[in-house]
Amino acid sequence: MHHTSTARNELDHERGYVAGLYQRLDELRDEKRGQLAEVRRSLSAGSHQNRSERDAFATMYEDRLAQLNAVDDRLVFGRLDLDDGDERYIGRIGLSTEDLQQLMVDWRAPEAGTFYQATAFERMGVRRRRHLILSRRNVLAIEDDVLDAALLTEDESLQGEGALLAALNSKRTGQMSDIVGTIQAEQDRVIRAPLQGVVVVQGGPGTGKTAVALHRAAYLLYTHRERLKSAGVLLVGPTNAFMKYIERVLPSLGETGVVMASIGSLMPGITAIQEPTEEAAEIKGRLDMVEVLKRALANRQRVPDQDKRLNVEGTILTLSPRQVRKARDRARSTGKPHNEARVTFVKILLRELTEQLTEQLEESSGAGNTADRSYLAEDVRSSRDVRIALNLAWMPLTPEKFIAELLTKPGILAAAAPGFSDAEVGHLTRPAGALWTEADVALLDEAAELLGDLDPSAGRDTAARDQERRRDLANAERTLENVNESLADSGVDGVLTAEDLADHNSVTEARLNAAERASVDRTWAFGHIVVDEAQELSPMQWRVLMRRCPLKSFTIVGDIAQTSSAAGSNSWQQALEPFVGERWQLEELTVNYRTPAQIAEAAARMANAAGLVVSAPKAVREGRWAPIVDRVPELIPALLQALPEELSAVEGGLLAVIAPERLLAEVRSALTGVYGRRIGFGAGSMGQDIVVTSPREAKGLEFDGVVVLEPAEMLDPRSIRVGDLYVSMTRPTQRLRLIATGEIPAGIED
Repeated sequence: MHHTSTARNELDHERGYVAGLYQRLDELRDEKRGQLAEVRRSLSAGSHQNRSERDAFATMYEDRLAQLNAVDDRLVFGRLDLDDGDERYIGRIGLSTEDLQQLMVDWRAPEAGTFYQATAFERMGVRRRRHLILSRRNVLAIEDDVLDAALLTEDESLQGEGALLAALNSKRTGQMSDIVGTIQAEQDRVIRAPLQGVVVVQGGPGTGKTAVALHRAAYLLYTHRERLKSAGVLLVGPTNAFMKYIERVLPSLGETGVVMASIGSLMPGITAIQEPTEEAAEIKGRLDMVEVLKRALANRQRVPDQDKRLNVEGTILTLSPRQVRKARDRARSTGKPHNEARVTFVKILLRELTEQLTEQLEESSGAGNTADRSYLAEDVRSSRDVRIALNLAWMPLTPEKFIAELLTKPGILAAAAPGFSDAEVGHLTRPAGALWTEADVALLDEAAELLGDLDPSAGRDTAARDQERRRDLANAERTLENVNESLADSGVDGVLTAEDLADHNSVTEARLNAAERASVDRTWAFGHIVVDEAQELSPMQWRVLMRRCPLKSFTIVGDIAQTSSAAGSNSWQQALEPFVGERWQLEELTVNYRTPAQIAEAAARMANAAGLVVSAPKAVREGRWAPIVDRVPELIPALLQALPEELSAVEGGLLAVIAPERLLAEVRSALTGVYGRRIGFGAGSMGQDIVVTSPREAKGLEFDGVVVLEPAEMLDPRSIRVGDLYVSMTRPTQRLRLIATGEIPAGIED
């Protein structure tokens, strides 16, 4: 009875303290709303400089208000009881009273590190670690980790049943939750790793790779805010469904300024679909495509076979192959991209044609004629024949036009890729008007680098460009303070200058923060890039990302065993060596927090039976069910019969039906006919508790239960890759069922 009373008192104490934290949060929100309203009322008055300053203040208040609004759910999650008697509360952001007395420590602060790192063997001054289990603003329960054995006899208020296992057993919602309250020591080590260099985080299914990547992005922005606030952080994932699944995590951790993009959306203005064939994806992903594009572009800088006769206001001029070749060679020697070098090419030939026209007119009018000939240059420039001849020799191009013509005309492609077989050219060739694919994005990005701006000087005079350049340099100088000190640690050769960064990060509108500017600027240089499911990236896609971060500061997260793309990597060495050599370090996550042991072991046996050695992280819990295997004569009737049992087993949780691409339409149609609006796609949602998806779309997601259809079709008979089936089998947190009309892959059944 006394223990129950003490426990209730402890719970009441925590509820009172947490209520005070929320009161302070509400006060800060009201303060920022008031400041924002005041700034908005004064925006239209004063000079341009004053308005710009007020714009900056408005943006600052808006960002802070967005942060305060995003952390409302489970604001605080922990308390440390220290040897010196102090109590330190840990939460999503730091909070202090008006007179700067600390109420709560931001989870990313150095003094919060012991919440994740302290153990009974290495207490780090911590006697007790308390987890606060909240639902919205209400403290539901407390869980205590005792690190000082003396507390076991001193304190009767100890309580709790396991915050981590409670989180693992909670129902999926279709949105990823943060793990800020349950980060484990090996995860925390990766999250708090130094900013410099390339960190590769290898982890099997369920080890929390994605959560670690997201929390690391939040940690780096907090710890290195001055370095990263101008350059920003880019987080790249495999699919749009995956990005939707994780979109709420960073705001809940107090960060709203990260640019999040799927690999197919890295080219502004392009919406990409999945590459239809594995053959095309693999070829487009090769680094050989860089030389193919360079050769194709050189072939567009043409020298005519014979003289061209050009009519300029009734006078016939001659453009010779020698003139075109000479102008082409001089333009190429500038080293500028195609469209910018074209300016040199055109100037040379226009000058020569104008001189030719002048000479002809002077000869025809006699030596004594001194009439003004200054208008002749404009006559040459505006001549239709001249414009056509110059464009045929050196056409201005957009990346879209250049790549579209290359991929729709086999003759052009074959000429640019002499080392490709007829079959490879055939795999790359597609009909005109085809949609852009994810593999095309890397080609478009490379083309944009080779082509440069379509009109480098359009609409801006020299003075305006110089003024903009000075502004860019000033911004870059501020961004690069202290950065060059760490370049040696990161292994970057040479020193990055303000000019280098300003070339990338030209300032657009003062109201836009770094994330907003970066999301629409292909040339933006980020301070750090986080890549999830990185094993799927092709060499050309890695090239795109390396271009986005000149400092080569990366967090790379993935599992080589889950590679399913033909263009993906078989090892981290293979993926990274062309770009950073040996300058990367490997961290491994070894504990599977998501997948029950019986399911994890079945997936590992299947992979091993197929000849692939996979990392098999240790599962932290046994599940209630071993994998269920159904051999059936007809697939759809068997699925409809099995689904009620699966829905009952997950008790209102999220159920995924994962099927090969060829079956998706049929399965969705059959299930929609029975379950209607409950059928969802991608990661699902609160209102759609049955998700029908492909192995690729399921990558990185998790569900309470999973039904895998025709598992043998998910194995690639051409290689030892088992990525699709391995991914599918390791998505569930509770229950797995496999239904097949054909063979069951070896190893699944023990």
